[in-house]
Amino acid sequence: MSTLDAALWLIERDFTVFPADHPGLARCAGVGRAHDADACADRGKHPAVAFTRTHSTDPEQVRRWFRSRLRNIGVAVGACRGAGGERLLVVDSDRPGAIEDVATQDGHGHTATMRVRTAKGYHDYYWVPAETRLGNGLGALLGRFDGDVRSGNAYVIGPGSVHATGVIYEVVDESQAPVQCPGWLLNALTAQPVPRQPARAAVGTRRTVRSTGGRLTALLRFVLESPAGERNNRLYWAARRAFEQGGAADSSLASALLDAATHIGLSEAEARHTITNAYRSKAVQ
Repeated sequence: MSTLDAALWLIERDFTVFPADHPGLARCAGVGRAHDADACADRGKHPAVAFTRTHSTDPEQVRRWFRSRLRNIGVAVGACRGAGGERLLVVDSDRPGAIEDVATQDGHGHTATMRVRTAKGYHDYYWVPAETRLGNGLGALLGRFDGDVRSGNAYVIGPGSVHATGVIYEVVDESQAPVQCPGWLLNALTAQPVPRQPARAAVGTRRTVRSTGGRLTALLRFVLESPAGERNNRLYWAARRAFEQGGAADSSLASALLDAATHIGLSEAEARHTITNAYRSKAVQ
């Protein structure tokens, strides 16, 4: 399926789309005042338009965007609505089985829904009630789920797109439409995260956590408990979450994450590189 065919497939199912950067381009097509297209290190994920207002379900507009230009497909999550006005929620698992593991831990089975295979895991598409306002927060899943969620004023890269690694985003079962979000997951996402002190935090990390009000506690624990082979991936994920939540305290967040990363054996240079990449690509999925 070509990118254009994939975009048309999406709008036929009432998903609102827009063009995004493609890793095959010589220069990132992403836009935005804070985005440095020449230095972009997270190719294939940045909107090529102001997606919150420039998105469409019109076939002719979609053809103009994707017929002759090399572009990935963005899905404007906040602009998508179900038959009854439901809002879209996309659960982004950073590894296969991530959302299934959390469901099992909470005593539930995974609810099958429209699923898109990504470079690392899956995007699961769910509908949530129209009156429910979700964002990108993980709620009670913070520090427990290896991934993200996207709802409200957010986007994801859609099927038919190409990841920087060359992997194509693919719908697992084209006959499976999104279903209603299971109650356990909706309750978890709307609950407050439970802060837990890191079990093995270094002295400098503990001091920085206190100075930032403790909001990094769960994320630092996630980094500190990284198994061999997953330290960089976990640091990158935690850094992105921290910067999304951190506001003006980015330097304190980076310091805390650097302490945690070096404590588990990453070199300072490697950790700084990972944290810098996370900062540059924060809020992008």
